[in-house]
Amino acid sequence: MPFNKKPAEVAGRVNRVLERLMPILTPGGLVLGVLLAPFFLKFRPFIPLIFGIMTLSGALALKVRDLGLAVSRPLPVIFFLISARIINPLLVLFLSSLVFGNDADTISGYVLIYAVPTAVSGFIWVSVFRGDLALTLALILLDTILAPVVVPGTVRILLGTRVVLDMGGMALSLIYMVVIPTVIGVALNEITRGKAPRIAGPFLTPLAKLCMILVVSANSAAVASQIDFANPRFWLVGAVCVLLSASGFMIGKIAGFLGRFNRDKQVSLFFAVGLHNTSAAMTLGIEFFPGPAALPSVLGIMFQQSICAIMGQVMLKEAKGK
Repeated sequence: MPFNKKPAEVAGRVNRVLERLMPILTPGGLVLGVLLAPFFLKFRPFIPLIFGIMTLSGALALKVRDLGLAVSRPLPVIFFLISARIINPLLVLFLSSLVFGNDADTISGYVLIYAVPTAVSGFIWVSVFRGDLALTLALILLDTILAPVVVPGTVRILLGTRVVLDMGGMALSLIYMVVIPTVIGVALNEITRGKAPRIAGPFLTPLAKLCMILVVSANSAAVASQIDFANPRFWLVGAVCVLLSASGFMIGKIAGFLGRFNRDKQVSLFFAVGLHNTSAAMTLGIEFFPGPAALPSVLGIMFQQSICAIMGQVMLKEAKGK
């Protein structure tokens, strides 16, 4: 790598390399966590801080006016909340219960994935498929702020007493890992009038990707005893992850169609409803849920981006080709 390049250019090159390798690096992080569990378990106490860096990196692109735009034009937001916060979790509960019967722990793992906020990576996908970027940012910001209430509430309503959880601890963890870094990121963007993302973004973006791999490795190390590639049940859990992920994107597509929104907003709803912060789900699953509940989120983080790419190509060809 040449040393006469400016630091930001070097960081940008590193980021592009990491982006190309992410489909390999994420599963690789899981495998490393399993094979080198004693080493990666040492990073577990630092997961909230590492996760906060990831969240801050994505939040730097957010602005208060994005949330104001959502409030001024609430119909797409309403369709998003109904689809992502009501219909999707109910469907997940129904389908996972059909497959896993009375296995409350595994079912709770799937419910957790679809209770966490929409993924910040949705902004990238919406830009690729030429959707409404302002709406996407608004949905990400709103969903993130609501997370400490929505996530424990969804879990409590859908699972009831089937699992005993520390709801207050879960909400507090979300505040530390998601809400506070988001508020800091938005504040920095506003105070510096957009200079913060331009200055820090090139360095934080690749760092966030490395942090995500470390989070995957550390969390998979914590559930290494449950990851058995020779066990058919392991692959069944993975297959249901793929099915539920695909169904989430379909719900987003239907929401945009039923709302009769323009193509840009349909694309935004498609990704906002379909994508979830699986890193947060995995961290919360290991910290607050019974052991088997973490496996769906561990596998979900492996499959989500690939399913997203496939579903986008299949269902949004027209939007990308504009």
